[in-house]
Parts: sequence; structure tokens; C-alpha cells
Amino acid sequence: MSFKDELQKLRASFDTDLATVSGDDELEVLRVKYLGRKSGLQDLMRLLKDMTNDERKDAGQAANEVKKAIESAFDLTTTELERARLENLATEEAIDISLPGIAPPVGHLHMTTTAIREIEGIFARLGFTRVRHPEVEWEWYAFETLRVGPDHPARDNWETFFIDAPADDKKGKMVLTPHTTNGDVREMERGDLPIRMMNINKTYRRQSDVSHVPMFHQFEGLLIDEGVTITDLKGLFEHFAKEYFGADREIRLRPHHFRFTEPSFEVDISCGLCHGKGCRMCKDGWVELGGAGMLHPDVLKAGGVDPEKYGGLAFGWGLERTVSMRAGLNISDLRTMYSNDVRFLQQF
Repeated sequence: MSFKDELQKLRASFDTDLATVSGDDELEVLRVKYLGRKSGLQDLMRLLKDMTNDERKDAGQAANEVKKAIESAFDLTTTELERARLENLATEEAIDISLPGIAPPVGHLHMTTTAIREIEGIFARLGFTRVRHPEVEWEWYAFETLRVGPDHPARDNWETFFIDAPADDKKGKMVLTPHTTNGDVREMERGDLPIRMMNINKTYRRQSDVSHVPMFHQFEGLLIDEGVTITDLKGLFEHFAKEYFGADREIRLRPHHFRFTEPSFEVDISCGLCHGKGCRMCKDGWVELGGAGMLHPDVLKAGGVDPEKYGGLAFGWGLERTVSMRAGLNISDLRTMYSNDVRFLQQF
């Protein structure tokens, strides 16, 4: 069979196969079969090298004509398939806009973030301004200025995270701040009196069990002004308790000892589950909310404030415990709040 006969046979085979094509995928398979590197057309083109110059000229011209015809046929078929697809598009992809849509999943803020914003709003209405102070802190601000000496258990390696960094001659070593009270003296050093400050931030302690997590949030309130008394402290807590927990909740102050306040108190709130009657969660009708007290004169002096002229009060508590008390939950393990279990978090 001559070269031209082989070309005509190839063209006839192509026309037969093209007539059966009904989609883009089939067309692509056919393109590889007839125009690919291992196609029958390429096999014929390889025969040209064994022909004489005159034979090669005629055969090459005939082969190019067949190749162009096949390519034109592919282009025409591609256009026809696209036109057919567009004509059927309105039917195949019709949407009944009268049907209710499917709402996409929407996330929400973590329960701790929500609590921070709500608490911030309550105290902002009382004139408190939120500030931020370092989470990586010097011992000077975390301990020394708060009258927590070198022999205090809180400064042990098993209580506090110490940073592997050069120490400062005056400020000591660097730590992950164990409480937001580190911001009190820093705020006083700014020299802007009076002060109504709230510092809501992450804090860190080497504790991890059902009632402690290594990273947790604390709220620190600081009020420094002339004539500040314990009455102001109690009034602030009573206002907060009713605003955040509800009008039926009460607070009480229990004498306690903190190194940086004198006198010092533990602040309890009436249990939201039993309404102060006593239950498995609270035992006696009260749940500890946080600590508070009047700033010790030494702390005021460390911040450059005259204790003879100004008085100060400070208070703080853990956000995670506060959230659980407000929701009326008895969460058996605080670590659950940061376990990233969506089944738990979606409830709040």
C-alpha cells in the first residue's frame, strides 16, 4: 500500500471515530490517538526520511494536508460541543430559588473571649480603661515590687515558668507572668494619676490538673485615687456581680493574706446553682470568685506614688472559673475549655 493510501486510510479511520464522540473527554482521547507523539500519523511521517527528495516533497505535502484537516475537525467539534453544553446549561443547572437555602456553618467566639469583652464593657462604664502589659515579664514587676521575696514558693521553678535569657542586675530573671498584677507598678510608673485600669491578659503557671491549666486568663483591676477605701472595693464587686451574674447574686469578703495588699480579702459569690443554700458544687452556698485588697504602701512607693496622699485597691480573678460560674456549670476539668472539642465549644 502506497504512502498516500495509508494517509487516506488514516483519515477515514479518524472520520469514523470522530462521529462517535459525544464529550470533551472522548475528544481528548481521540486527539492523542491521531495527533499524539505515538499516533499513526507520526508513524507515517517517520517514513519520509527513507524517501527520495521528490517523493518526500509530495508525501510531506499530502501528510500536512491530512494533519491540518484532522486539526480543523478537532477545532470544529470542540466548538460544537461547547455550543451544545451552553444550550443545555439552563436546564442542567437550573436552581429553584423558591427553595430555602442551606446555611453554611458559621463559627463564633470562644467562651473566654466573650467573657473578656463583657467584663471589659462592665468596667468601662465605671471609667476603667483597658491596658495591656507584658506576658513575658521581669521578676522585678512580677514579684519584687509586689513584696514577693526570693524565698516565696511562687518563685520556685516548679511554680513559675522561667525564661532562658540573660538576667538583669536590678530586674532579675525573665518569666512568663504568673498573674496580671505585674501591670500594677508598670501602670503607676506612667505617672498619670488617678488610675482606673483593667488588665485582662494570659497568665502562666506550672500547674495542670482538673482545676488548673498552664495558660489561663486573669482580670486585674487597679484603682488609685485620693480617699479610696474598702467601701469602694465592696461596691465595685457588688456592681459587677449583679451586672455579670444576675441581680439575685450576692458577694462577700473574707479576710485573707496577699503580700501586695493590706488588708486583703477573698471575694466569694453566692452559688448560682443552689442560690446560696448549699450544694455539691459550693458546699456552703458560696463560690470563690477572686482576690482583692487595699494596695500595700510599699507597692505604691515602688510605683512612685505617695501612699500618704493616695490610696489604692486591686482585685483580680481567673476568667475561666468566672465563665463556668456564670453559666451554672460544674465543669469537672477546666482543661476541657481548651481541648478544641467543637462539640463542647458550640454550646456556648
